[in-house]
Amino acid sequence: MNNIDHYLTPKNIDTNNLPRRSIKSVLLMLLKGLAVVCLGSCSFLPTKSLETQQNDTQPQNTTVSNPIIAPPPIISSSGDPNFVVSVVQKVGPAVVRIDSARTVTSRVPDEFNDPFFRRFFGENVPSQPRQRVERGSGSGWIINSSGQILTNSHVVDGADRVTVTLKDGRTFDGKVLGEDPVTDVAVINIDANNLPTLAVGNSDGLQPGEAVIAIGNPLGLNNTVTSGIISATGRSGSDIGASDKRVDYIQTDAAINPGNSGGPLLNARGQAIGMNTAIIRGAQGLGFAIPINTVQRIAQELIANGKVEHPYLGVQMVTLTPEVKERIQNRVGDRLNLRADQGVLVVAVVPRSPASVAGLQSGDVIKSINNQPVTKIEEVQKLVENSKIGSTLQIQVERDGQSSQVGVRPAPLPVQREG
Repeated sequence: MNNIDHYLTPKNIDTNNLPRRSIKSVLLMLLKGLAVVCLGSCSFLPTKSLETQQNDTQPQNTTVSNPIIAPPPIISSSGDPNFVVSVVQKVGPAVVRIDSARTVTSRVPDEFNDPFFRRFFGENVPSQPRQRVERGSGSGWIINSSGQILTNSHVVDGADRVTVTLKDGRTFDGKVLGEDPVTDVAVINIDANNLPTLAVGNSDGLQPGEAVIAIGNPLGLNNTVTSGIISATGRSGSDIGASDKRVDYIQTDAAINPGNSGGPLLNARGQAIGMNTAIIRGAQGLGFAIPINTVQRIAQELIANGKVEHPYLGVQMVTLTPEVKERIQNRVGDRLNLRADQGVLVVAVVPRSPASVAGLQSGDVIKSINNQPVTKIEEVQKLVENSKIGSTLQIQVERDGQSSQVGVRPAPLPVQREG
């Protein structure tokens, strides 16, 4: 698959007949592998659980008396070495298991209708489409006492039936109120009242090193608790191999496994600060969660409208670096007058997209959007995501060594669901 930037380009667009074909084709070949495009989910290999490490380093200054011993970072915020127990007892009943099932129809291959096959295989040749049921399991948590529940979109995507199991063993049929594959957030509802709920925190200002707790149903093991710290914040989708997701992820070393999808990532006070969603295949201690502020924003739109519309330009792009520039100039320097040393290079433009209508072309270098300088594709993606559909973005580009302004009006992103 081409290195299409799914933040700005839908999955179902055919990019085989894009404008300025000669330059575009060479750029695609030269830049292959630079833009990461891979859907991330929880169907990856398990990570390892947090291991306790001891510091064997001895103090060098032996003249200091009564040194101050700082508590381990994992308990410093609460002062209670058993704070995880308190959190789990407080919020555990609000975390649920979500089982889903969907019917998948397999088309009969055309060759099975060939008389040659029927002569030799007779009635054993399938003549009708075959159906199978795919089942999945994930986690979620209750956000209000009347039965609204948050989870991942990929947990319930395309489901014919959704079943919610509470910690006390009660089971309910769930109804999907809305889902957003672009951020991987969904809201479902069950017919129940007086349910336990989970408090929500604030994901802005989170710092690496803060203690976190994950609760969910990994590998079918209900009500599993793991703990660790925030390892990093602001991980982009391309950083973790999920370029079709518009999320700046929280990274954690709390063990996340298949089945944790949609469950809460909690702070030391038992507040949800994120939604566990992904790990990297083959890695250890690398889990990722959607920040709760993003989850809340998307959930409110899903509850109100049943869907979320994301702004879309329709460009394929790559961050321009001196190495990328040198590679391009060595191959198409006679056809592409590329003078900029940094910016975001437009590799291709989707036909009839907002970018195409506005006049953006492959080979353009985006320098700023609404007077805000950009040097990375993530910066372009964030500015577009924060824009309004139908409101013009003033994009400064460098083309053939000349600077110009192009006004692009984002349209709703066409979203094609998985499988």
